[in-house]
Amino acid sequence: MRKAARHLVETMLEQAGVTPGGNAPWDIRIHDDRLYDRVLCDHNLGLGEAYVEGWWDCPRIDAFISRVLAARVTDRLSGNLKLLLKALPAYLFNNQTRRKAGKVARVHYNLGNDLFLAFLDSYLQYSCAYFQDTDDLEIAQRNKMDLICRKLELAPGDHVLDIGCGWGGLAKYMAEEYGCRVTGVNISDKQIEYARTWCRSLPVTIEKKDYRDVRGTFDKIVSVGMFEHVGAKNYRTFMRKVDSLLADKGIFLLHTIGGNAPNLRCDPWITTYIFPNGMLPAIGQIARACEGIFVVEDWHNIGPHYDPTLLAWHKRFIDHWDSLSSTYGQAFKRMWEYYLLSCAGAFRARDIQVWQVLMTRKGRTQPVCR
Repeated sequence: MRKAARHLVETMLEQAGVTPGGNAPWDIRIHDDRLYDRVLCDHNLGLGEAYVEGWWDCPRIDAFISRVLAARVTDRLSGNLKLLLKALPAYLFNNQTRRKAGKVARVHYNLGNDLFLAFLDSYLQYSCAYFQDTDDLEIAQRNKMDLICRKLELAPGDHVLDIGCGWGGLAKYMAEEYGCRVTGVNISDKQIEYARTWCRSLPVTIEKKDYRDVRGTFDKIVSVGMFEHVGAKNYRTFMRKVDSLLADKGIFLLHTIGGNAPNLRCDPWITTYIFPNGMLPAIGQIARACEGIFVVEDWHNIGPHYDPTLLAWHKRFIDHWDSLSSTYGQAFKRMWEYYLLSCAGAFRARDIQVWQVLMTRKGRTQPVCR
């Protein structure tokens, strides 16, 4: 049986230009022959788990994953009851209710701030940078923040709502560089604690609050890297909430990772080990959610910029590993490397995207959008 599994997996990899034991940077080195059966049984989940457990290695995981996805190798794998059962709750239940939404904060965003400080830029931007005319992460993240601010047409005195404000970097930037007053909402205790300390001398308020519980009126609203945790059953609720908070002449910018087709679950390994209950929206899902509520003024795909962002994060993570190793351990290192590099490969293959969608209320003049 294992011989047949090996032949099948090697045949599929050959179609992606990958040779187990080969000399190319994207060729994998298999240390445990049980990998073949595991991949056929558990697909992406099994591949990622096996890497963390040391069953295989690769000099360039990002290049390996990019080739496999671009060749659509995984499309040739049939379904499996175990994976179906893991996906079923996302179809049947709302996994992003107020109570359940806190899981991703506990599992991921409440990991030690020392980890994120080690590999993110100085503004702690945990989202796609904008490598326009630069290859430097610091500059690219400032490019991204400034692009957002210009699209929002920020002006001194604007009251901005930042939904899912992270460690407060964008709020800090908007307050310092554009003279805005910012309210950030978040559900991660460690991010909130850091953001409040970091922004305490600025007109920035950080609240622990689910987006559904926000009240008030705001000149501009922005949400960066949070919509991936909203869930398809709540997309329309999210848009209605933003509509209820946005001033008549206001502007809303949604920055989100997205999928090329509707899917109620992310990659099963990412969902299991990195972002519980995560869900990537498709264009049609976002469009239907805002239909009749907003005018969509601009839809900008900056997805190709996430590949170099993730590679920069990975380099910084490895460069700082010595200071993190005693806290997180070798299994975590392999998990985090696989997370960053497999995602880089997915963006390189154009399997997933990053969209900045600019929206306004009816009757407002069109923003410049760039």
